[in-house]
Amino acid sequence: MSDVVILSAARTPIGRARKGSLTAVDAFRLAEVAVAAATERSQVPVSDLDDLILAESLQGGGVIGRNIAVRLGLPNVPGVAVNRHCASGITAIQFAAATIIAGMGSLIIAGGTESASTMPRLTKIPPGETEPVRWMPESHPDAPGIPAYDMSVTIGENTARLCGVTREQADAWSARSHQRAVNAIAKGYFNAEIVGVPLPDQPAGAPGAPFTTDEHPRAGTTPEVLARLKVLHPEIPGAVVTAGNSAGVNDAAAAVVVASDDYARAHGLTPLAKIRGWASVGVDVERTGLAPVQAIPLALKRSGLDLIQVDVVEINEAFATMAVACTRELGLDEEIVNVNGSGVSLGHPIAATGTRMVVSMVHELARRDARIGVVAMCAGGGMGSALVIERA
Repeated sequence: MSDVVILSAARTPIGRARKGSLTAVDAFRLAEVAVAAATERSQVPVSDLDDLILAESLQGGGVIGRNIAVRLGLPNVPGVAVNRHCASGITAIQFAAATIIAGMGSLIIAGGTESASTMPRLTKIPPGETEPVRWMPESHPDAPGIPAYDMSVTIGENTARLCGVTREQADAWSARSHQRAVNAIAKGYFNAEIVGVPLPDQPAGAPGAPFTTDEHPRAGTTPEVLARLKVLHPEIPGAVVTAGNSAGVNDAAAAVVVASDDYARAHGLTPLAKIRGWASVGVDVERTGLAPVQAIPLALKRSGLDLIQVDVVEINEAFATMAVACTRELGLDEEIVNVNGSGVSLGHPIAATGTRMVVSMVHELARRDARIGVVAMCAGGGMGSALVIERA
């Protein structure tokens, strides 16, 4: 059985949806940029590519992987779309790794893309009705206490209540997330992983400057600033979730090229990292925010590792409450968790986030000269996923 290695990793900067730099750039164009960069950086012959596995969550369906392959002039590369909501981007990498381990391929592009700015708004006409209604695919059946379309309750508030996370703790975590992200940007930690996105021409006809820097983190964010924000659900006793301690709504894409270690050796390629193992889990929907607490230990067990051996962790901040709770439940040192920010500060371009986390983790392990990294996240509907990587 061949090991699976990461040959290259690239991502676009993360834009603020509907009011940021990428509002006119759709998910397809974002994917083109990230996939093309990852492919070029890998230095592999494109004729050797076995597949393009691309995650999407809110883009309306379709085989987006094949669409991007054709756009990039790769007619020999089939494609597929995967959707595990927030964990879609990490799942794409897992599926690619599984294909290689099974011996059914040796070189695959995996990634994710999301444009909340340009996502389609779906409608349907219910049986017996004449007027269309707004509709979105549900991650789980709508029910009291676990609304299908409001994760601030299903994840954010439920996790706070179940684990006793206070407003002050959530705000403190969020402020630190912003501070860490701003610091990482200022020190250029993300420069090597980011590929700039050419922006559409300006009204005067002049080409826009490429977009190169994550724009969601806010300098000057403090617990005191966040404490002034109103909770999203004042009708809930003791509510803690605000816009300031929730993940952003964002646009971005990310991609990696994975291969068998046999392929890498045969072609004289130096991997960035090795994929040690992964796990995806299902939990009661009410406990969605705590799914990483199950996924991380299972992924480590499958990797033959213990939590004590992990050097860096990123648990996507869908809401600060769940990041606080998961870190506490796992007994993690906060100093190694979300060291350069995460969903609250960097943003959460849903289907791209999991791949973005892997891209950032690969580079962070190299920067720190560290060995083991874990990325994990919860996903709508009572799911969670984790991936363990080792620096090559």
